[in-house]
Amino acid sequence: MGIIKYIKEEIQIIKDRDPAIKTPIEVFLYPSFKAIIRYRVAHYLYKKHHYFLARWYSQRTVRKTGIEIHPGATIGKGLFIDHGHGVVIGETAIVGDNVTLYQGVTLGGTGKEQGKRHPTVGNNVMISAGAKILGSFTIGENSKIGAGSVVLSEVPPNSTVVGVPGRVVKRDNVRVPAEDMDQIHFPDPIQKELFCLRNENICLRNELKRLYEKFDEMEKKDINK
Repeated sequence: MGIIKYIKEEIQIIKDRDPAIKTPIEVFLYPSFKAIIRYRVAHYLYKKHHYFLARWYSQRTVRKTGIEIHPGATIGKGLFIDHGHGVVIGETAIVGDNVTLYQGVTLGGTGKEQGKRHPTVGNNVMISAGAKILGSFTIGENSKIGAGSVVLSEVPPNSTVVGVPGRVVKRDNVRVPAEDMDQIHFPDPIQKELFCLRNENICLRNELKRLYEKFDEMEKKDINK
């Protein structure tokens, strides 16, 4: 693919997914646009075994954009990083096509693995702000990771994950469209548990009330005797 065609495709991706874009030339101001273009250069150098030069160029990109993509990472087409400051993508991470990352996302390792240390992210995945994906496992395609989640284990395809540690709270086998950018309407497992506890507490209070009433009746009968 020619560089001009590639740049046009990247511009279109950002225009399609960010409603704040009013004119195509604004894309050139985006840190994510600069980071992805520069990553492609650094990755090319890395594959040619120019490791120091690739890392040097990559670190310059971090200082300019606040986005750290290791040149050894493998990234597919259509990656969109929105408000990307603080995004970190590790050396052995693999990112599929049409993936969306928001600010503060980490695709990192746990510090204990050798070899493949970072996650594999499937196609059409959305990872919301501040989420941390740590370890060598796969986030299944068409999945959504809620803001602030810490994911430490495999996520099946077509899943929604929230919480610390992250838990699958929705899996309906319905494909999540690539353009679905909703970070708000996630199931809330904590609220669900609190609701269950509240209902159990009401049942317990009612049962205690019934027992107290029964005990009072027994006492009155004993007094009358």
